[in-house]
This record gives sequence, C-alpha cells and structure tokens, in this order.
Amino acid sequence: MNAYIYICIITAAVVSYLIRVVPLTLIRKPIKNQFIKSFLYYVPYVTLSVMTFPAIIEATNSPISGIIALVAGVVAAFFGAGLLPVASICCVVVFIAELFIK
Repeated sequence: MNAYIYICIITAAVVSYLIRVVPLTLIRKPIKNQFIKSFLYYVPYVTLSVMTFPAIIEATNSPISGIIALVAGVVAAFFGAGLLPVASICCVVVFIAELFIK
C-alpha cells in the first residue's frame, strides 16, 4: 500500500514538473502568432473559472443558494463592484438563502 502511494506522489511530481519545463525548453523565441497569444492570454481565466464554478454550487447546503449567490455576484461585478464587495455580497446572499431554503 505504501509503495502505491509513493508511486502516485512521484508520478504527480514528474507530470507537474514536465508541464512546467517542456514549454520552457521547446519555445525559445517570442510567440508571434496572434491566435496562440490570445489563447495563452485567456488560459488562466478559464482555469480559474473551471475550478471555481463547481465549488460555488457545491459548497453550500443547497445548490440553489449557490446559484443565487453566483447570480448576485455576477450582477454586482457587472455594475463595477470590486472583488471584496462581490465576495461579501455572495457570502451574505448565501447566508440569507440558506435561512429560507431547506
């Protein structure tokens, strides 16, 4: 059992290392292709969204309260609220929604 755990940890470390090192070794010149530059520009935003969105829905007792908070946060951000106000609004909305949704 212990050997399996160590193999999994080593495999994860090697894969993580390769993902970081291979692009540095293969791409030495500046990227000039506009499509690739645009694609790489949006990768962090997409990754953050893909990791955050399911947590918003599943972190609450009821997925409905998570969805309501998500909508409230999107509306607040649309109207120019910063990160801290949006996060605060979402927390308050989830707290209130959890009181009414059982």
